[in-house]
Formats: sequence, structure tokens, C-alpha cells
Amino acid sequence: MVKNAVSGLNVAPDVPMVTFPIETFLPDADLTALQVRKQELYDGLTRAVAAPLKTGDSAMLSVEGASYEDALARANQLFIAKLWGDGLPLWPATRERVDWILRGTPLQRTHVIGKFPPRGGIATVEACAIALAMTGGRPEYLPVLIAAVDAFLDPSLRSELAQATSGAPFPVVAVNGPIAKQIKLNSGFGCLGPDPQFPAGASIGRALRQMQQNLGGALPGTGTMAPWGNNRYNNIVFAEDEDGLPQGWLPHATERHGFAQGSNSVSLFFATGANNIIRRGAQKETKEEDVVQGMHRMAGFLAVPHFHYLAGYEQGTPGAMLLTRVVAESAVSLGWTKQKIREFLVDNSRIPQEQLKRTGGRAWIEIAHDESARNSIDLDPWPITSKPDNLILIVAGGGHPTHSFWLQGNSPAVVGRQMRVPETFDRLIEDAEKDLAGG
Repeated sequence: MVKNAVSGLNVAPDVPMVTFPIETFLPDADLTALQVRKQELYDGLTRAVAAPLKTGDSAMLSVEGASYEDALARANQLFIAKLWGDGLPLWPATRERVDWILRGTPLQRTHVIGKFPPRGGIATVEACAIALAMTGGRPEYLPVLIAAVDAFLDPSLRSELAQATSGAPFPVVAVNGPIAKQIKLNSGFGCLGPDPQFPAGASIGRALRQMQQNLGGALPGTGTMAPWGNNRYNNIVFAEDEDGLPQGWLPHATERHGFAQGSNSVSLFFATGANNIIRRGAQKETKEEDVVQGMHRMAGFLAVPHFHYLAGYEQGTPGAMLLTRVVAESAVSLGWTKQKIREFLVDNSRIPQEQLKRTGGRAWIEIAHDESARNSIDLDPWPITSKPDNLILIVAGGGHPTHSFWLQGNSPAVVGRQMRVPETFDRLIEDAEKDLAGG
């Protein structure tokens, strides 16, 4: 992890390091080893190192086999051996396939989006196309991936920490605009999971993960120290159900980022967990009882001593609550506005000071990066965010009344980016319609 970090700062890869067992840094640890090995630290600080490696064009690899199937198997074996894969089959990023993917953007293939932390690999448009080619993507998916990578690299997200931390944050990419339907990105039933009717989200999310690993160095156990690595195969890429928005509700990208309705955009934040919430009542509740009880159950999932909230206390988000169109409409019919829902959830998820003390929460608040979070330490009960507007509400998931879904945040910011598509985009969509219909 340290090698990733220093290489991203353009420090030589053979920088001296002295390593100690993780037990050295646990409470009540024996620190004798630090004293005994201090000379190693002094020697490391005074040793000359080689110049950092220069970044240049990589040579194309050649993989041969007795048949196409054999060559494909050998290529995937190479991906695993080189630690370039994720354990699932990948497409080789041949020059022809990458050139085909690049039809999905008006940007030059050499256009630099940024440096992927912490290792510091350069994220170009071509690098996006390579990752998308490897995960079975198509040209029309490329604008979404480029915008997501650009958002991921925004300094306000502190992605260098998200990549390395043990907290297992993963990017959530919500898409607004007509491009979602055009590329078959799911906003309805099963929108966070696999669906052959809507294949775009899996390819885009997996391509982003490939870049996080291969450019950013987020390799489990050496680059990223997350014990569980949950939701990291495909990340989460889905579309808001804009057709299902209640009257008067703005699309997420318009409300949060000020983008014009009808424009294509992504909104990215980091989550660290996911919970399905039974929202509907079990017996013969009135409509009013059903909605209020469901709101309290949602708030209950927020009201946990989960101090990843501190990462985005002032400018970020405590997380995203996903409501189906049926749930949203039911609340609106009883006079609930989006703002009223936010205020209710935040107000009813406050954590009593006694619980903060019992769980060690005050100590975490004292060392919070965010000053406003540190200043909130004596509020009783303690609010999980500085203002209700930080809570994300998105309509998605189809026409079903029983559940809501909570994506627990670990996100210093929520970053929006608009997309650029090529003039030939309509033709790409026509080609996709034929290809995906089996034509």
C-alpha cells in the first residue's frame, strides 16, 4: 500500500521501508520493536534511491494458441498471472476492439483525464476504452465511463484514501438523462444487479473497477486493505427512474448538481454498505400508518453508530436512500415532499449521547477530518449529517411497494459530471439495437 502511495507521488519504487507486524499498532501493543529497530529507520532515511520510473507507451502483448478458444483461455490465464484480472473471464483488449470502443467519444484517445490514486497510473481516454473492452463493453457505454472516471478523480472525493482504506468503500454511479435508456442502463427492477435485458451497468462498473486496480493499485491485501471488499466486482452503476418521479420532484443530477433536465450526467459517491429495508406494513395499517411506519424503519437503518458518516459530514453525504416509484408516489399523495422526507429521516436518525459514549463514538468525532463534524460532538442527540440536504434520495427499482434500499455512505463529496457524446452516437445506438437483438 505504501509503494502504491509513494509511486503516485512520483517517488522511486525502491524507496526504503521498514515494516512491522500489524499488532504493533493495536491498543496496548508492545512498542519495544520500534526501539530495537530504530537504526533501520535511520539507514532508510539516508540511503540513496534510484530515479522514479518514467511512464511511457506499453508494448502490445501477443498470445497464441492452437485455436481461438485456446488463445482466449491463455490470455485470461495471463491476466490472472499478471494480477490484471478479477477472477472472472475478460475479453482481450485487441487494437481492433479498443478502436471500436473509441467510436463512443469525441475526445482524443490520448486525452488525459487524470492520475489514478494512490499508485498514480495515468487515466487516458484510451485507458477507459481498454478497460471497457476487457469487460465486454460497447462504444455507447464509453461516455458514461469517462464521466465516472473524471468524477472519481475529483480531489474532493479523496479517492486516494478510498482506494487504500480498510473501510471497503465502493463507487456508486447514478446516471441521469436520455443516455440511460439509449444504452439500456437499468433504472427498474434489479437495477443494482445483473440483468441481460440491461447489460450496460455491469460492464461500466466492472471497467471502473479494473482501472481502480490496474491503474490505481487497489489490489486486495497490498493496495486496498479492506477485509471484505463488498460490492467490488461491478461497483454500482444504475439510472434514476426519471419517468417514475412524482410530480414536482427534480432528477437527482438537477437537484444536487444543477444540471439541466434532459442533459446526460453521472453523479458519483462512495458507499460502504447496502441494506434492503422492508418498508410496507405487514397487516391492515392505514395508508398514513403504512407510510409513517416505513419512514421510521428507514430512519432506523440510518440511526446506527456508523462513523463513516464523518467522512462527508459537511459537504458529502451520509448515503443514498433509494425509493421505488410506488413508494415515492404513496408518500407524495399524503403530502410528503422530498425535503420533508429528508428532514424526517435525518431528524429520526439522531444518535443519543449515551449511545455515542457506549460505542466509542465521541472519540471518532474528536479526530474527524471535517471541522464541522468535530464541532458537533456535544449535540444530543447527535445528527448523522450537518444538514438534511446532504442525504441523497433517488427514485429507482421498478413499480413495487414493499422495500426501500439504503446505501451507507463513506463519501467526503458527491461529484457530478456531464457527458460528451460523438456526433455519430445515434448510429452507435442503431448498431447496438441490432447487435443486442441477436441480429
